[in-house]
Amino acid sequence: MSSPIRAVLFDVGGVLVRTFDHSGRQQWEARLGLPPGGAEALVLNSEMGWRAQRGEIGEEALWAWAGEQLALGDDLDAFRRDFWRGDHVDESLVALVRGLRPRYRTAIISNATDGLRDGLARYGLLDAFDLVVGSAYEGIMKPHPAIYERALARLGCAADEAVFIDDAPANVAGANAIGLHAILFTPQLDLAEELRRLGVAVPTT
Repeated sequence: MSSPIRAVLFDVGGVLVRTFDHSGRQQWEARLGLPPGGAEALVLNSEMGWRAQRGEIGEEALWAWAGEQLALGDDLDAFRRDFWRGDHVDESLVALVRGLRPRYRTAIISNATDGLRDGLARYGLLDAFDLVVGSAYEGIMKPHPAIYERALARLGCAADEAVFIDDAPANVAGANAIGLHAILFTPQLDLAEELRRLGVAVPTT
C-alpha cells in the first residue's frame, strides 16, 4: 500500500507562471531578425542561459550578455521588460496551492536564475510555499536526481509521500525515477482531479 501524500511540489515557469502573450518577444524577434522563439532560445535555452540556471553566473550577467549578443545598447531594459510582459500567474492554480495548506506542505523546484526568489516575491507567490528550491541556488538543474532529493530531505518526506508537477516531460521522468509521484502539466489539465486520484484532499472551490 502506498504512503499517504504529505507534500505537493510545483515547477514555476510553464506551470504557476506562463507566457500567455508572446507579442512582446515576437516584436523584438522581428526587429532583430531572430527566428520565431529566438528570444527565448537565447535567454533561457542557450549555454549562457543554462549557466545562469546552474548558478555559474548571475541573472544580471546573463542579461548583460544577451544585450551584447543582440547589440541592444540602451534598449536592453526595454527588451527585458517586453520579454517578460506576457508572463502572468495562473491565479486558479495559486488558489489550489493555498487550499492545500496547511494539510500538505508545498514547495517549488525550479530551473531558474538567482533571481527566482525576487521573481516569486514580485508575483506574490512566496508566502504560498513552505520551501523554494532553485537550480541556481543548488548548482544543479532538473532532471538531476539530487535536486529532487534535496527538496524531499528539507521537507522531511519520502519520495512516495510527495507529488511533483512540471510541464517538461524530462523533469517528470526524473522525478518518477527517484520514486516521486509526478504529473505532466498542461494548461488543459484538470490538476485538482489528477491530485485527487493520488489521494490528495483538494478542497472544492
